[in-house]
Amino acid sequence: TISVSAFLLNRSSNLLVGEGSFGKVYKAEYKGEYFALKFESHSEGQNLLESEATIMSYLKGPNIPLIKSFGFSGEYNILVMQLLGSSLEDLFNKREKFSIKTTAMLGYQMMCVLQYIHDKHIIHRDIKPDNYVMGINDMNAVLYLLDFGLAKKYRSSKTLVQYPYIKKKKLTGTARYASIHALEEMEQSRRDDLESTGYVLMYFLRGNLPWQGLKIRSKEDRYKKILEKKKETSTQDLCKDFPHEFFEYVDYSRKLEYEENPDYDFLRKRFLDVLKGLKEELDYI
Repeated sequence: TISVSAFLLNRSSNLLVGEGSFGKVYKAEYKGEYFALKFESHSEGQNLLESEATIMSYLKGPNIPLIKSFGFSGEYNILVMQLLGSSLEDLFNKREKFSIKTTAMLGYQMMCVLQYIHDKHIIHRDIKPDNYVMGINDMNAVLYLLDFGLAKKYRSSKTLVQYPYIKKKKLTGTARYASIHALEEMEQSRRDDLESTGYVLMYFLRGNLPWQGLKIRSKEDRYKKILEKKKETSTQDLCKDFPHEFFEYVDYSRKLEYEENPDYDFLRKRFLDVLKGLKEELDYI
């Protein structure tokens, strides 16, 4: 276990490497090794970091950042974890679009990590490019999923019975990538993580999504208009001009039932078929 206080002694030299709605992430050095420190202020009233630390420690495995320590210091909750590379959003912003090959390879890895966390009874509920990062050094082709502050169990780990399908009070997640059911404020399940992934992949391919840039008056108006645009945008129009396997993926995810067990092998094969059609391989280049 790494002592959080040891990092704080030299906090002034920490490098801010990320910032989101739930806190700031710093790069820190300790005895020649680098780590990422995620800070959450008590004054923000979110208190999501302890839950995130618990879930990530439980999920410990491939494509999940390694947790080193969690603790409290003054007004902050602090999570110490494995230092990783750039987020997909940062990489996308440098290129404006990803190639079909890159997108297919990312989709393949996304299916692997989502099946892994879903099999462990957890759904992420905030799938977006910012929450996927690449590894570093000899792991620079490995995709990692992070930011589990909104994640939760979707079923009993003993009986495997899913929790009731109920209407919630507000959206959990990011409206741009949220599923239609999530925008309708319904309880989420595995299908919602998969649908969000489809929107992320089409964002990479297209450079934008049809519901970006809408004229809005308020947050509530924004959610309403994004929902309306998503519902009126057919899968054919969303995936037009790209390999039909992307259409098959989005169409499949949109049609999943709340308790349905997704066919992850079928979805992974869609991305392998894209590579085959390009006469490429899953070489992570």
